[in-house]
Formats: sequence, C-alpha cells, structure tokens
Amino acid sequence: MLDSGKAMAEEEVIEPTSTPSHHSRRWLFSEMLIFATLSLIASFVLSWDAILIAKDPDVVLSCSINPILDCVKVGSTWQASVFGFPNAFLGLISEPVVMTIAVASLAGTKFPRWFMFTANVVYLLGVIFAYWLLYQSTFVIGALCPWCLLITVSTTFVFVSMTHWNILENNLFLPPRVHLKALAFARGGWLTISLVAWLTAMALVEIIKWGPRLFI
Repeated sequence: MLDSGKAMAEEEVIEPTSTPSHHSRRWLFSEMLIFATLSLIASFVLSWDAILIAKDPDVVLSCSINPILDCVKVGSTWQASVFGFPNAFLGLISEPVVMTIAVASLAGTKFPRWFMFTANVVYLLGVIFAYWLLYQSTFVIGALCPWCLLITVSTTFVFVSMTHWNILENNLFLPPRVHLKALAFARGGWLTISLVAWLTAMALVEIIKWGPRLFI
C-alpha cells in the first residue's frame, strides 16, 4: 500500500500540467501575428517578382541591391521553384493560416491539441525548407534575396512562438518528464535566448562568408 501510494505521488509530481497566463497568450500570439504578416508580405512581393522574372529574365528589381543581394539571380534558379511553382506561393497559403490561428487565439479560442501539434510539425517543415533555401543561396547560388531573408527570420520567430505556446499548453504529446524539462526550458527564458543565439550565428555566417561585399 505504501509503495502504491508513493508511486501515485510520483505520478502526480510529473504530471505535465501548465496554465499559461493571459500575458503569455497575448505576447506569443501577437508575435506570431506580426511575423506571419511580414512573411506574407514578403511572399506576395516574391510571387509578383517571380512573374516579372518569368516575363523578362533581365528585369531589374528594387531588391537587386548589389552582386550579393540580388533577388533576380536567386529567383532565376531552379531552387526558387522546387515544386514546379514559385516557392513564395507556399507562403501565400501557409501564412494566412498562421495569422488566423493567432487572431483566433488572441480572441480566446483554444484549438484542439492535435490541431496545434499538426500546425507545429507542418511549420517545422517550412522552417527546414527556408533554411535549406538559405544554404542554397549562400553556398550554391552565390547570392542572397533580401525578401527571402525576411521570410527566413520571420518563420523562425513564428516557429519559436508557436512551439513556446505548445509547450506551455502541453500540445506536443511529450512524455511527462520530457514535458516538464521543456516547460522549465521555456519558462526560464531559454527559448528566447536560443532564438537570439541562433539568429546571431546565422548573421555571423553570412557576414563571414561575404565580408564587405555584402554591404557594397
């Protein structure tokens, strides 16, 4: 009986429950909304640019700033249309969904666990794709697209915010002990620290790679 009671007590200790505050909800979903909107704007511009490039490969775009920051050079490659259509079209589809989730959540809507988990997984795939494109631009194509960089940074922010919320709400179907560690990590501010460190590292890689040419 004592062993049974002790086991039950331990189970209660590792039960992954959390109650996100109103401040957390407002902050995280506001962040998601802002960066999803930025990503949608960038996707729209890139979609329009893709049409212009298709009409005239020698077109001069406002985002073609120098030999390194050149949207046309990036947009003319096969990597810009991996699935047979401009990659930016994916942003036109996905970002309005994220914006809807953010607005509805700010209004107090609570989506099912499976829905938020699926959204997190799908958006993770989007982030992986964005960084694959960044790698291709940096080390294969030899040029960067400013609008693409905005999308990469914005999707990173959205993913971290979504993951943060899903950890607080226990939407990721993690084992109890793993969830408690993730909860402590998120509540301790380490997700934000990791985000800043990651973006700083990404910026340093690009600066080291291109040097002064990035700004000339």
